[in-house]
Amino acid sequence: MELQLADSQLIRYYIKGDERALETLINRHNQRLSSFIYSKVNDREITEDIFQDTFIKVIRTLKKGRYSEEGKFLPWVMRIAHNLIIDHFRKNSRMPLFEGTSSFNIFSVISDEKLNAEKQLIKNQIDKDLVLLIDELPKDQKDVLVMRIYKDMSFKEISENTGVSINTALGRMRYALINLRKIIEENNIVLTN
Repeated sequence: MELQLADSQLIRYYIKGDERALETLINRHNQRLSSFIYSKVNDREITEDIFQDTFIKVIRTLKKGRYSEEGKFLPWVMRIAHNLIIDHFRKNSRMPLFEGTSSFNIFSVISDEKLNAEKQLIKNQIDKDLVLLIDELPKDQKDVLVMRIYKDMSFKEISENTGVSINTALGRMRYALINLRKIIEENNIVLTN
């Protein structure tokens, strides 16, 4: 199998039954995917498990003929790995579950068991206010801010997910923060307890 073939060609060969095509894809993206997973879990064994689970999902999807990310194989595989990393943390209770809400609770990440009821109420209110403020941002700025802060994505990942350059993603993040600051100042909002 030639290494020069595009990912999409290798996928077609694999779907037609050429197992070596998948081996070439795995070898091609092994380093990037392993590094990405390891950067999130900081454990070699867990990295290997998640890497294998990622490719099990890739194989199942390809075998069922459900793959449609033409030319975007690596970002698709990275998304699968990212979801498996989140599942890993949920199973091991190292990452809080965000139940019944589409909004991310920034304070659920802070594990301070000693919070008294009054402080918790204040923190919950600040969190709700913050979500409302973020909703006021233009969509492109809001998307980048949510991906960066709440989904912990790199600017490279944001760039790949939004289809814009890394510089554009950085610019949108910068403007999102500037605009948030303006909204907070104009409305005399206090986001501390």
